Amino acid sequence: PPHVVFILADDLGWHDVGFHGSEIKTPNIDALSSQGVKLDNYYVQPLCTPSRNQLLTGRYQIHTGMQHEIIWPCQPYCVPLHEKLLPELMRDAGYSTHMVGKWHLGMYKKDCLPTRRGFDTYFGYLTGSEDYFSHQRCAFISPLNVTRCALDLRDGEEVATGFLGQYSTHMFVNRATDIIVKHNPQKPLFLYLALQAVHAPVQVPEHYIEPYHFIQDRNRRIYAGMVSALDEAVGNITVALRASGLWQNTVLVFSTDNGGQTLSGGNNWPLRGRKWSLWEGGVRGVAFVSSPLLQRSSVVSRELFHISDWLPTLVGLAGGFTNSTKPLDGFDVWRSISEGAPSPRVELLHNIDPLYVDIAPSVARSPWSNSRFNVSIHAAIRYEKWKLLTGYPGCAYWFPPPQLLNSSEIYGAPPPLKDTMLFDIESDPQERWDLSEKHPDIVTHLLGRLQHYQKGSVPIVYPDDDPKCDPEPAGAWGPW
Repeated sequence: PPHVVFILADDLGWHDVGFHGSEIKTPNIDALSSQGVKLDNYYVQPLCTPSRNQLLTGRYQIHTGMQHEIIWPCQPYCVPLHEKLLPELMRDAGYSTHMVGKWHLGMYKKDCLPTRRGFDTYFGYLTGSEDYFSHQRCAFISPLNVTRCALDLRDGEEVATGFLGQYSTHMFVNRATDIIVKHNPQKPLFLYLALQAVHAPVQVPEHYIEPYHFIQDRNRRIYAGMVSALDEAVGNITVALRASGLWQNTVLVFSTDNGGQTLSGGNNWPLRGRKWSLWEGGVRGVAFVSSPLLQRSSVVSRELFHISDWLPTLVGLAGGFTNSTKPLDGFDVWRSISEGAPSPRVELLHNIDPLYVDIAPSVARSPWSNSRFNVSIHAAIRYEKWKLLTGYPGCAYWFPPPQLLNSSEIYGAPPPLKDTMLFDIESDPQERWDLSEKHPDIVTHLLGRLQHYQKGSVPIVYPDDDPKCDPEPAGAWGPW
């Protein structure tokens, strides 16, 4: 079986890689992706926790109770312990399993930690965002009415001190390359590298910013340096794989976890929206597969894939079995990627989140306002080329990259939103032309599918902060 290296970038936007025409230079990512298969019709979730949850369970978030937002540091829940995760299945197939980087799938008790959920080793941070140099996370704990700042870094299950001042992208890649170099090639390797980059806060060593002085916008300029450090990290991983003789038998997957956050330098141009939204800018992900084991290379796949597909795909490659999991929503898409076969996926539930709140503009009622599915609910579904959105999908603007701000390509304020909108994503990936009134039969069909998924969903788990959660005594975030 092949070695599997899965690199997950954090908040990397559609317009933040060279092969999508960005002003940011990503030579390593561009070279790797051009030798492999670029995934052009690939979807993730709009936020960190849901994407990671679906990656490691192979199941939609409506089936794990994690439809709403992310896990905040003091919320007492995690991915349900009865879910069997990808690393457990890889370990069952005989793999060494290692995780480096961001967990963000819950840590209120020890049973939720990565080392209890299938990883032989873990080095990284458990919550959502932190300082890149001090590795501290600050968070407001509402029952205590206090903001606490504490270290969030673990080696295994122990607090990891001694890394103050080390830039996290370097620190995580050093650990990952160390794992690769020391790995016994006779045993298959599963390495999950979930980088902090390029999530806010915008921080990077100064020399990465120097090539980007032409970018006027400060956030975008620093962010560009962060992407360059990420690209260098990807290059260093492949160098280590080649140097240790593993590359010829390795499948490398690169994916973002959600769309770019325009408030922190990210960009998804020409797609609509951003992180936290169900527009394409929130859910269409930068991704590619690179491997000498691919049957075809230097191609762009336009087949429909979703982040939940990796579990059955990678376990299949590993020669493992998924019959010990709950019913999967993901598909084994290896033949589609490697050989160009049609994707087994024709439908994709983006999400149904009845609790979604945003500073929403008014959404006009549509002819479907009285349908069986409550169209005021934040939801979206894709079927073949069609995408249906209901409720308020999230920030509805098109955000041009800073250098285009004054050009004629800008589309200004979005048209008024309706509670039910239909787009043909193949011909209109920018979601400009609502076709719901032209194709009422498709709208009715997709509302029926949403109703079907809603009936099969489990209640949302989103508990209040636990007053017992206080990192101050230990000086670090972790189980309480």
